[in-house]
Amino acid sequence: MALRHIVTVGDSVLTKVSRPVTQFDSRLHLLLDDMVETLLDAGGVGLAAPQVGVLRRVVVVDTGEDGILELINPEIIDQSGSQTGLEGCLSVPGKYGIVTRPNVVTVRAQDRDGNWFEVEGEALIARCFCHELAHLDGQLYTEVAERMLTPEELQELTEGEEAED
Repeated sequence: MALRHIVTVGDSVLTKVSRPVTQFDSRLHLLLDDMVETLLDAGGVGLAAPQVGVLRRVVVVDTGEDGILELINPEIIDQSGSQTGLEGCLSVPGKYGIVTRPNVVTVRAQDRDGNWFEVEGEALIARCFCHELAHLDGQLYTEVAERMLTPEELQELTEGEEAED
């Protein structure tokens, strides 16, 4: 396993559509392992393969108490409700925006061995599913944000969180 470089806004790989995974082999397993290590090191909630420069339909999500979820060739098959909140991205460092997403999302995907499964996410995990799957189609959250926070708003928010600790 190895840490991979997270590409940032301005890199053309982030605007391209990823290709489906067709081979479930040691190369894919290495990519998944590296992505998990990179995600954990960066302190993020989710990471899509294009964010590490690989145009494949692969996503990893840190679900919190349930651990890491690997999604190969994922697609949203159901969604309901609505939530509006703060969103950021490892590929857009230091920037945050207000984004509306579904509150409950069901994803159909394959695991590292090619077996199909479905998983439902609510609140933060639903937001993460939508955010990461958009990366696979070359879309950044900044394109759907209702507005981006100003540096002053971000500083105020950060100071508010420090006061709570």
